[in-house]
Amino acid sequence: MKESHGQYKIFFHMNLENIISKSIKQNEKPIGFDVFMNFALYHSQFGYYRSKNIILGHQGDFITAPETSDLFGYCIARQCKQVLNGGDILEFGAGSGILASQILFELGRLNSLPNKYYIIELSAYLRHKQKQTIERVLPELIDRIEWLTELPISFSGVVIANEVLDAMPAKRLTFSEGHFVELGVNVDECGFHWQKFHEPYLNTKVSLPLKPENEYTTEVNLQAMAWVSSLYDAITEGTVLLIDYGMDRAEYFHPQRNEGTLRCFYKHKASDNPFCNIGMQDITTSVNFSDIADSAINEGFKISGYCTQAMFLISLGIESYLSEEKDNERRIKLAQQVKQLILPGTMGEVFKVLALSKKQTVKLDGFKEQNLVSRL
Repeated sequence: MKESHGQYKIFFHMNLENIISKSIKQNEKPIGFDVFMNFALYHSQFGYYRSKNIILGHQGDFITAPETSDLFGYCIARQCKQVLNGGDILEFGAGSGILASQILFELGRLNSLPNKYYIIELSAYLRHKQKQTIERVLPELIDRIEWLTELPISFSGVVIANEVLDAMPAKRLTFSEGHFVELGVNVDECGFHWQKFHEPYLNTKVSLPLKPENEYTTEVNLQAMAWVSSLYDAITEGTVLLIDYGMDRAEYFHPQRNEGTLRCFYKHKASDNPFCNIGMQDITTSVNFSDIADSAINEGFKISGYCTQAMFLISLGIESYLSEEKDNERRIKLAQQVKQLILPGTMGEVFKVLALSKKQTVKLDGFKEQNLVSRL
């Protein structure tokens, strides 16, 4: 486009790659991977979880447990019923709204509905999707739903975070010349690439392997730890259920896990390259549940339970839903869904459940069959 003074004005489309590149150049040094991940997932306009391009469920980049089977949400509802005591429910990052619908449906069937079901969701697009889902399935309960953008004050009840911690921006560290250093992100004419920071990484809040024998890369998630700490002040009394893929510290830092846990998901294909499809792919790291538990205990939470997703669902009677189903075809279909949720080769062993409590002493039903707190 030619202007009146005869000079050409250059226009270019500002996208996420340009925004991150500009941030690195202004910084005049590499940015931490947690900063890059925050841009890629949560940039207000182009971030993966803020974009209208995100597709959840079987047509999207990944499938969560609630999208696998309604029985997942029904079992969570059973655990909620045990400890609600007239309190409310608060769900973080409710995705398509299907888990909220499952929990409310089952609590209604059990005559244990909460007065309010709060959803903390920063994405306007996902809030719209969640409202659509709940209005379609449970229109009579839509008035109980309240969307928030920050923690409520003096919350009492059950907090649920299903696959939330793994999407919180994490730092990447690599063992180099006798100590861990942060693995940052830099950019040149060829694109984004990894670059080591020079100074040793020192943080007393996390425990790292002392001296890995070979090259070793891993992650630490300070944001997830800080998030758990912030919950304590917001909760007057209640239980927190954290459900995610991850492991305890000993397993997290196993010598053979020397390339870390970083995974990216794009159209159901996994990779370890966060520098492609930026803003269009999910980026995750597995949860170090020992770090999360330590942060929770330091704030004053009690660790009420820790087990595999399989044993949590079995303890809450997921198999009873099969025996109650009279229709043979429906029962076969449910059995396939249960296998996906509890078998070791699928979600059963990879996903864990960590329960935190404040001012509650009841033994949670979800940990009747297994409680691995001692491993944390």
